[in-house]
Amino acid sequence: MIYRYRFISEYRAEFGVKRLCRVLGLRRQGFHEWVAGGRAREDAAAAERELVAVIAAVHAEHHRAYGVPRITAELHRRGYRVNHKRVERLMRAHGIAGTTRRKRRSLTTPAPQPVAPVADLIRRDFTADSPGQRMVGDITCVPTFEGWLYLATVIDLHTREVVGHAMADHLRADLVCDAIAVATARGLIDPHAVFHSDRGVQYTSTQFRQALAEARILPSLGRTGSCYDNAVAESFFATLKTEINVPLWRTRNQARHDIFSYLHYYNHHRLHSTIGHRTPHQARTSYSHHHAA
Repeated sequence: MIYRYRFISEYRAEFGVKRLCRVLGLRRQGFHEWVAGGRAREDAAAAERELVAVIAAVHAEHHRAYGVPRITAELHRRGYRVNHKRVERLMRAHGIAGTTRRKRRSLTTPAPQPVAPVADLIRRDFTADSPGQRMVGDITCVPTFEGWLYLATVIDLHTREVVGHAMADHLRADLVCDAIAVATARGLIDPHAVFHSDRGVQYTSTQFRQALAEARILPSLGRTGSCYDNAVAESFFATLKTEINVPLWRTRNQARHDIFSYLHYYNHHRLHSTIGHRTPHQARTSYSHHHAA
């Protein structure tokens, strides 16, 4: 129908609208209504071009990792009234897509000898009533031309914020102790909070147990070989590596810089679906403001 209306519009000066409508079997009123709606169609097309530009900008700002749900949420934060189906259609039409996660290389090395029994206090319940109560942590590695760089994290289960981290060129227990020390120094872990991890040698070491005891933090350990028992920490590392998307750094310092920048971005700017498409920092500060009020 639209193509025939366009044909009439193009040749009406030569043949006349009445004749062309009769030949094509159309009503003149329908053609004139289509002409009258031309401005509205142009405005709608312009609005769609603007929306595509904003979607592309959001996609670029967030490491080209955001998919439809997070881009839709970010558009809502910016005042655009648009549903996810429209965002999905425009992203597909313009070749805009989020990145997919790579398989993670496991660094969990079980302790060589039996360790003192520690209960699983999380039991795959990755929630917390308030910030500072329940934490999870893990270790990952990134490759550089100088060798591996190892990253240990402490993640708050209420806000999903990375409240502590440490990086080093070794896998000694110092690495995980430093991550806990950063989190406690920031005042983001409450006394008698729970810290959950896998059963790697770093987390079952006497040194780490002492660090937790001094900070009045209760240890919690998942089962050996079960990634689901520490799924939040595993998921964070998969997200980090996918969104940084650097297969190999030249130096450890460059890797440190990029990871530190990403952690700031993750805490302060990246929307997290688990906490209602807010940033982790926003989740923590809004909780504090609500309870202070």
